[in-house]
Amino acid sequence: MAIAVAVIVVVLAVGWLGLQFKPAPFPDYPEASQPAETVPLPEGLPAPVERYYRAAYGDEIPVVHSVVITGRGKLRPFGLWLPARYRFTHDAGQGYRHYIEATWFRIPAMKINERYVDGEALMELPWMKDEGAKLDQAANIGMWAELAASAPAVFLTDPRVSWRAVDDETAILIVPLGDDATDTFVVRFDPETDQIASLEAMRYRDSKSADKVLWIASYEEDSPPIGDAGVPATGTATWLDQGKPWAYFTAEDIRVNVDVDEYLRARGL
Repeated sequence: MAIAVAVIVVVLAVGWLGLQFKPAPFPDYPEASQPAETVPLPEGLPAPVERYYRAAYGDEIPVVHSVVITGRGKLRPFGLWLPARYRFTHDAGQGYRHYIEATWFRIPAMKINERYVDGEALMELPWMKDEGAKLDQAANIGMWAELAASAPAVFLTDPRVSWRAVDDETAILIVPLGDDATDTFVVRFDPETDQIASLEAMRYRDSKSADKVLWIASYEEDSPPIGDAGVPATGTATWLDQGKPWAYFTAEDIRVNVDVDEYLRARGL
């Protein structure tokens, strides 16, 4: 019995130790960011929205067509924190692909492929696949939240997107969902920095969800800024009923207006 207990302790200790190693970063995306044309800051924006965009960009807003976000973080898909590295590739406002590797002793131990292309989502995990209308809605929410963290200019240059005033620190963001529907975010702004503090939306977890759950994307205030809008590099994702984040993503490289057509439909890195 003592030997068996000792073996279990050693196995658990080695397993835990392997999760303490931060993965190596992915190689840089092979194309550098390309220059963006600009358009004037629109008039009539809600007060906190205008303050945010003036602080981030000034009077001219870049037109972003594609975004590639590469970074590292940690995930808690089944209660245990896993170190991870990721690349999120966006055809801005149209679709995306996620490639994530959770690692153990820096070795890829779990690969996640997700995509949302042509309005249809597909999630591929080592033990399951998922797709369907509810997953499409979940993917749409995730897509727009990631753009807020990497290329928020899209919310002013995409004619399908609109803002509505609430108060001096809050606004409603309305984004398209397919051709005939919309999704809605409550966007809260930090009164001291004018930065976006969080985005909240009702979201399905997966295709089998009975109801939507409030989902919150927020930022770690003490993380360094990244990208041309100076967004905090580390973001979190939280389901309200869980009460604490299930993921931390720290962007380390953001490329804009690069060619993503083939990469968006590929698998793996």
